[in-house]
Amino acid sequence: MSGQNHLFEDWISTLYSHYNSDVYTMSKPCVFCSPNSDIIVFSNDHAYLRFDDYPVTPGHMLIIPFRHIRSFFEISDDELTSLWELARLGKQYLDTTYHPEGYNIAVNDGVVAGQTVMHLHIHLIPRYPGDLTDPKAWVHEVLQVSEKMLEVKDNSV
Repeated sequence: MSGQNHLFEDWISTLYSHYNSDVYTMSKPCVFCSPNSDIIVFSNDHAYLRFDDYPVTPGHMLIIPFRHIRSFFEISDDELTSLWELARLGKQYLDTTYHPEGYNIAVNDGVVAGQTVMHLHIHLIPRYPGDLTDPKAWVHEVLQVSEKMLEVKDNSV
């Protein structure tokens, strides 16, 4: 079993080697804790809605609690209600401005699940005809697009 753990650790290390380790250790200030008011599209008492800096489709938004919470499983009932209220508002906004034909709503909870900012955020991803080769395998295709977006952004800095 220890050999399998070593292989898994090597795989994870390779997979995430291009990410800045500060993202995982939070040795730098959290990018979601103190948002500039100009990036907030909607907000309520517990959370805010903004566009994703690494969109996988036009209109890709993030729903983020104001309180620094790492995991979806740590939120209060009031925060949960606030997050879903913003999901509905975001959908209404996207329906009128981007006209998608569907949505993915996703949470990456933990590093091994693909979470790159250790502050809970919910992805509201509008979907359009032809934006995926196989809509049933959207997670795999979106992750590949996200990897490419990170490479592009990292190379432009």
